[in-house]
Amino acid sequence: MPDDAAPDPSVLSELIVKQTLMAAERTWLTWWRSALVAAAGGLAVGRVTPEALHVASWPYVLLGVGYGVLALGLTIVGARRHRRLRDGILTAADAGIDTRAVALFSAGGIVIALCTIALVLAQS
Repeated sequence: MPDDAAPDPSVLSELIVKQTLMAAERTWLTWWRSALVAAAGGLAVGRVTPEALHVASWPYVLLGVGYGVLALGLTIVGARRHRRLRDGILTAADAGIDTRAVALFSAGGIVIALCTIALVLAQS
């Protein structure tokens, strides 16, 4: 094939679909890693910190549960997002993220961050 010959469009299309599917898989893995970090954070905050600091455990357990709920949400929404992206790629449909999910994670993140700040300041 000469250097100036155009590539076969079907080959290019198949390559683009494969690359996009791999990108969707990397996105899923990012959701999964974030969930693992949130779960580890919940365990550290809810169980390890109160014992290490010799303080009342209930506020730390409550905050740890918050991080656990975040981990659960990240896993569920990440799996749904991956399926929606994959289906969107294969059918050429819109696969934008649900704005309600963005709002919920943003609000939850703000609440957890504020609770963490309040807990740190209260123990100072």
